[in-house]
Amino acid sequence: MNPLKTFATATVLLLTASGVAQAGATLDAIKKNGFIKCGVSDGLPGFSYADEKGNYSGIDVDVCRAVAAAVFGDATKVKFTPLTAKERLTALQSGEIDVLSRNTTWTSSRDSAQGMNFAGVTYYDGQGFLVNKKLGVKSAKQLDGATVCVQAGTTTELNLSDYFRTNKMKLTPITYDKSDESAKSLEAGRCDVLTSDQSQLYAQRIKLAKPDEYVVLPEVISKEPLGPVVRHGDDDWFDIVKWTLFVMVNAEELGVNSKNVEEMKKSTNPDVKRLLGVEGDKGKDFGLANDWMAVVIKQVGNYGEIFERNVGQGSPLKIQRGLNALWNQGGLQYAPPVR
Repeated sequence: MNPLKTFATATVLLLTASGVAQAGATLDAIKKNGFIKCGVSDGLPGFSYADEKGNYSGIDVDVCRAVAAAVFGDATKVKFTPLTAKERLTALQSGEIDVLSRNTTWTSSRDSAQGMNFAGVTYYDGQGFLVNKKLGVKSAKQLDGATVCVQAGTTTELNLSDYFRTNKMKLTPITYDKSDESAKSLEAGRCDVLTSDQSQLYAQRIKLAKPDEYVVLPEVISKEPLGPVVRHGDDDWFDIVKWTLFVMVNAEELGVNSKNVEEMKKSTNPDVKRLLGVEGDKGKDFGLANDWMAVVIKQVGNYGEIFERNVGQGSPLKIQRGLNALWNQGGLQYAPPVR
């Protein structure tokens, strides 16, 4: 037996088992397909929502478009797959999609046992409650004995149970596969309250026939960091998705946006020059074009732009930046430097 051949074979098996040998496989398949397969929600205004012509919009949608701009230089090279909460993780694990960008909470079990890598936080959220004003409830602490509509297959179910048990209250949960079904049940009076991430509550409220009759209660009962997700085992792809998000956050901090990106290439600020590919070779590090970061910003925008047009003051939701403001403006959005 040739000891060198035996060693080489063992090394290949070890690399395959650890997932290292698969590095780059997802990106190679994406380039061969000519588009990115992006999993999104089954209809949540502001995050991922298709109009009557099938055109998608939303902050989660823009993340996938930004990744397409990074890989192909063309933000339109995306195929969107609408998924329910129950379907989303299996779709990613099975390879049906390349990336999940669907208001999904970063948790320990998803990051480990379920074989996923979260590529950052697109939106810092928290679970809340939506009620009809005629119920006369001002606080979630007044919900003892309530019938609660909740989406199945989510961390929301677990948080709801924990909250009521901690506060020694009773509830009757009614679960639905789709967020729209939960909202319609609240509107029809089949439940007293709808619980979900606060961002979803604001999005669902504007879809009701009489949104002004409903109010989001003040309590936030959980931490819900939402962000894009990829499978374990492909660090090349993970790095691209992760740094696409970081690029948009850094661009806002540096004052670079979709309208001034070309002019900002003349900047003498070394951080801006690296971001826009004027200095250094950051494309080579990722296996992408040297100006890929500038292309992302030009075609999709910086983080502030995608927030404002989809969920912020430029949108029907009109959500305040709050925790999603930049770190130097009182929020939590913070990205590692391009260096």
